[in-house]
Amino acid sequence: MIESILPAYVVAVDMFDDPPDARLFDAEERVVSQAVEKRRREFTTARFCARRALALLGRPPAPILPGQRGEPRWPMGIVGSITHCAGYRGAVIGEAERVRTIGIDAEPNAALTEGVLEAVSLGAERDDIRTLAREHSRVHWDRLLFSAKESVYKAWYPLAHRFLDFEEALISIDPLAGTFSARLLIDGPMVNGRQLTGFTGRWLASDGLLLTAIVVPTMLAARHSPVRLTPATPVVPAPA
Repeated sequence: MIESILPAYVVAVDMFDDPPDARLFDAEERVVSQAVEKRRREFTTARFCARRALALLGRPPAPILPGQRGEPRWPMGIVGSITHCAGYRGAVIGEAERVRTIGIDAEPNAALTEGVLEAVSLGAERDDIRTLAREHSRVHWDRLLFSAKESVYKAWYPLAHRFLDFEEALISIDPLAGTFSARLLIDGPMVNGRQLTGFTGRWLASDGLLLTAIVVPTMLAARHSPVRLTPATPVVPAPA
């Protein structure tokens, strides 16, 4: 599912349920030894997806342990991102020589809990969300904004190695092209010889889910790699 909004130089594996044969490495088991069953299932299946993705790149299975801020720590030479929500688990990875960073997120296509939007957004973003909700009612834009911000953070952290607050990136969503952009409101690190000022990403609304993805290629991949031709599903305006 998520592969439709990704470039061709990364690989993705996603699932909509929890396979009974999914297993964890001992080190991973210790991470969730005290977790509730829901958390264990999400963690386990996400790692199952990650290892299947590693296999697609010809890599052996390996434990994927969380880092200081919960980010997955990948084997040497691999860059990636993991996400899970009710009814969805996914992993996207690429070779470090081709990809600088990846950020993905999945959310249910449902409204945020009251008060969350105000806590995670800027005034200009809320204005945009209200406009989008009036013109394209089939997507819960507050949730999509939240998902985009999660993808931004996941893409940002491996590059900057420091926290990024929800209010330190301004998100703009294109409802028809299936894309979004994020303008950083703080100084970013140097990436591909330039200071990072923001991200561009793609989004998808399908089967009751919202998916967002950011992939930043290396300079080599940006110049020479093809991009998948499968378009993101645009929003069709509801009849007046």
